[in-house]
Amino acid sequence: MPEATSPRSSPPDPRGLTGAAVESRLTEVGFNESLPHKRQAFVVQLLRRFASPLVAILLLASIASAVLGDLTNAAIIFTIVVLSIVVEMVQTHRSERAAEALRAQVTPTATVLRDGSWQEVLTRLLVPGDVFRLSAGDMVPADGQLLEARDLHVNEAALTGESLPVEKSASAGGGASDGVVMAGASVVSGNATAVVTETGPRTVFGKIAVGLTARPPLSEFEHGIARFGVLILKTVLFLVLFVFVVSAVLKRDPLQTLLFAVALAVGLTPEFLPMITTVTLTRGAVRMAKRKVIVKNLAAIQNFGSIDILCSDKTGTLTTGNMTLAAHVDPRGEESERPLLLAYVNSYFQSGVDNPLDTAVLKKARIDPLDAAVLTHDHPDVSGFRKLDEVPFDFERRRVSVVVGRGEERLLVTKGAPEHVLSVATQYEVLGQSLALDDAARTAALATFQRLCAEGFRVLAVAYTSLSKSTGYSKADEHDLTLAGFIAFVDPPRDDANEVLETLRKEGIHVKILTGDNELVAAHTCKCVGIHVGNILLGVDVDKLSVPALAQKAERTTVFARVSPEQKNRILRALKHRGHVVGFLGDGINDAPSLHAADVGISVAGAVDVAKEAADIILLEPDLRVLLAGVIEGRRAFGNVMKYLLMGTSSNFGNVFSMAGAAVILPFLPMLPTQILLNNFLYDLAQITIPYDNVDESFVRKPRRWNIDLIRRFMIAIGPVSSLYDFLTFYVLLKVFHTTEMQFHTGWFMESLATQTLVIFVIRTTENPFRSRPSIPLTITTVLLTGVGLVLPLTSLGRSFGFVPLPAPYFAFLAGATATYLLLVQVVKRALFRRAFA
Repeated sequence: MPEATSPRSSPPDPRGLTGAAVESRLTEVGFNESLPHKRQAFVVQLLRRFASPLVAILLLASIASAVLGDLTNAAIIFTIVVLSIVVEMVQTHRSERAAEALRAQVTPTATVLRDGSWQEVLTRLLVPGDVFRLSAGDMVPADGQLLEARDLHVNEAALTGESLPVEKSASAGGGASDGVVMAGASVVSGNATAVVTETGPRTVFGKIAVGLTARPPLSEFEHGIARFGVLILKTVLFLVLFVFVVSAVLKRDPLQTLLFAVALAVGLTPEFLPMITTVTLTRGAVRMAKRKVIVKNLAAIQNFGSIDILCSDKTGTLTTGNMTLAAHVDPRGEESERPLLLAYVNSYFQSGVDNPLDTAVLKKARIDPLDAAVLTHDHPDVSGFRKLDEVPFDFERRRVSVVVGRGEERLLVTKGAPEHVLSVATQYEVLGQSLALDDAARTAALATFQRLCAEGFRVLAVAYTSLSKSTGYSKADEHDLTLAGFIAFVDPPRDDANEVLETLRKEGIHVKILTGDNELVAAHTCKCVGIHVGNILLGVDVDKLSVPALAQKAERTTVFARVSPEQKNRILRALKHRGHVVGFLGDGINDAPSLHAADVGISVAGAVDVAKEAADIILLEPDLRVLLAGVIEGRRAFGNVMKYLLMGTSSNFGNVFSMAGAAVILPFLPMLPTQILLNNFLYDLAQITIPYDNVDESFVRKPRRWNIDLIRRFMIAIGPVSSLYDFLTFYVLLKVFHTTEMQFHTGWFMESLATQTLVIFVIRTTENPFRSRPSIPLTITTVLLTGVGLVLPLTSLGRSFGFVPLPAPYFAFLAGATATYLLLVQVVKRALFRRAFA
């Protein structure tokens, strides 16, 4: 039997696998990836680019030219195509490597037993036979058989559709479903040890993933790119067909006509768009990483910059997240040690997700020694208690119970949301006496709870009951409890919360608080940090509203209290329905659905695995300043992508339109196909530094969305301005300088390249170009390549392209025409931007 399959039939080695065994099994079964990432070989990437329809036509044209004896044209076309592909591949490869390095910083890990010790290992390196640990908040890294399990409850909704957690136990049979854990599930409570049985595409999750044919929904960024592509395709088809018809009527050379039409298509098509987009987004991701924001999905950067509503819990964002147990009182509000001691037992023995409330209880208990306090009337301390069972927390009961025993005594201790604990309590304890929890006592207890909440405390109730049975404990045993009292926690607001929230508002981001806390605590905290609370919408009211009604209500509401995970989902969907780009910041198990539902799921480095897996963005610090810095970088990245798109559909479109028009009115082609390709190559080369350009502060001051109408308006408004100067150049060349055909080609090549390249200094900014400084790399490439275009006709290389020297006075005209063109574009641009960015 192969070594990799032996774990299915033999017990695991108590020391775990050795390094050599792991290497052997990795070689045999591959990495533990449901959908393995297969990097395309260099040759495949190269061939894929050569297979592009436009590139293929150019290569065929090059071959045809060579066959007809025009070796110079053939070599020029081939060289330009190859250089374009090489530049794109180099830039894209560098960006992909940078993106992979960033994703590696948040790659999930698993605790695995290897070479006799427990180690943190990347989940993709797990192999059959590995022994791994699970605890609350973990994602199950591979299919496995449980070896040990303690109060283990697993959420398998992604695999089975079952919304409630399933209890798991180590099964002696080896095949029972309750003894099996599956990759993709998440641990809600408890802990366990298991041995890997299947990895990668052989897991249940892997088989489902491999069988999926539908890709994830397109992001807004991807939708925008698609719409832009359709716009360009329609324009290209129109111009190419137009040139073919005109050439047929004029009976021109078919090969030259083909080359000219294809060159026109290439000139209008932003073939560097994928490369520019990848480089820009990756550079944005790298800059965001320096600001402690890790991007898992590059496409999420644009949505991140477009966020206009941020939904978050208050803990750790408005507050410091450092919980301190500030008070422990009996049901009447008098200070009492009893609730603290019972809470200590509950927190010490419960195995759910580590949370700041339990940490605060345990810390307080260590400060106030328990050995002199009373847990039960007969026992003066808590030593000697052992855990018998646990009823984990869930979002229906909103409480957690543990069953502890000492000798023959069985005690169930419950801690949770006061309303939910009170609902199963029938007695209360004061000064060691148990009294009936009648209406008056219940009212008094609720008043104590509400008073603490109004003072800004996070409050939990603690209750207990004695049990007579010795096994089979469940939530059915949570009845007739005795209320011991309340424990109150304080989580102070951040010192800079007011300032940060005001900055977010100025940047066009409205923060909405979605919390499971009650409305009194939420209102107190929000008022402390300057949030206008207004009417608070409760979870029960969310359920009563229809989708349209909730959408309107959610838009006007700032604080949502007592909301469950499903209610958070409804709120997020309602806000998206109103056209908002919604971000959600969460770090808990219950936040995973909301992280999926939001336009941008945001989590923190210290979040549970399931939350980090669901998120698009990971904050290395749970601080709104860090988040805001990431949002600004996202806006900068989007701004630079928009520059390239506006360039490609403004002056570039105008030049191509001029070529098509000139083909009708001139007795010869306005520019040779190879000259068009060279012009386009130099133009594109000048744009590759756009990702490194500065972005106006005014552009990043508010969320920006894809605006295909703005791109279309730029094409319609700026394009004709460019064409106007092109036809002016035609007139000057023919009527003033009386140029030959070759001189005409040379003169228009210079004017075309100068205007469409230098206009970046105008289009790159929404402001006055003299007040908005471009980056040094963009300045160098633009000026350098424009200079190359002007000097090239004077060289021997230029003659191979069909260029000839021009009279000196033409350069004076060229300077004046370029300057006035840029000035006119500035005037038109300001009108367009004023309308778009008002």
